[in-house]
Amino acid sequence: MPLGLTWLGHSTALLELDGARLLTDPVLRWRFAHLVRRAPEPELDGGPIDAVLISHAHRDHLDLPSFRLLPDGIRVVAPRGVAPLLTRAGLRNVTELLEGEELPVGDVQVRAVPALHDGGRGLRHEASDAIGFLICGRSIVYFAGDTDVFPEMEALRPVDVALLPVSGWGPRVPAGHLDPARAARALQLLRPRYCVPVHWGTFRPFYRREPYPADVTAGDELIRRAEALAPEVEVRVLRPGERTEFP
Repeated sequence: MPLGLTWLGHSTALLELDGARLLTDPVLRWRFAHLVRRAPEPELDGGPIDAVLISHAHRDHLDLPSFRLLPDGIRVVAPRGVAPLLTRAGLRNVTELLEGEELPVGDVQVRAVPALHDGGRGLRHEASDAIGFLICGRSIVYFAGDTDVFPEMEALRPVDVALLPVSGWGPRVPAGHLDPARAARALQLLRPRYCVPVHWGTFRPFYRREPYPADVTAGDELIRRAEALAPEVEVRVLRPGERTEFP
């Protein structure tokens, strides 16, 4: 069975690997905070979801109202410090992982890996970690969450498919994130067979009629930069709601 991936926008993706179905960083609403969706609202296919993977607690990765659109009792895997926030919202099936820890989900192993990003949330900046995930089965998928480039990315190899953030919703992203240039450098370290850019092309501030140009072109810009720095990697640029398969 091939690896299937549906990009639902921003950092939300549905992964289908070895019979397991995992949903990453679900943001499923038309609007949250000051951001509105410029792509169609995501539609899940109605199939079972074995686990939700949360990379960190920022609202564009952990949108609590989006869980109302998911089945009751759904399993959630999150970094250290995020469980209290989830349980206060009524979620009970929550497992926290530290870097290097892993747990089985169906026939795959989900491993927490480092992320170079500040995961604190809210005005009080409640302390919690930020992590990425390796989903390991017959193929290995790296979901970066939010991160900057760090040398230890090389130790995550081998990776078959990398989901890398490349933008956000504004004219640029600060340190602790990837833009197309930094994502291309990450591909040099990771050396995946395939890369799907995420965290771009989905939201705009409500006070702007049009999205920022840098966000619109981020996927294609990664293709251009990857051709120069990591030409062996096939970059697949999807549109929100689009599905692809990997052999």
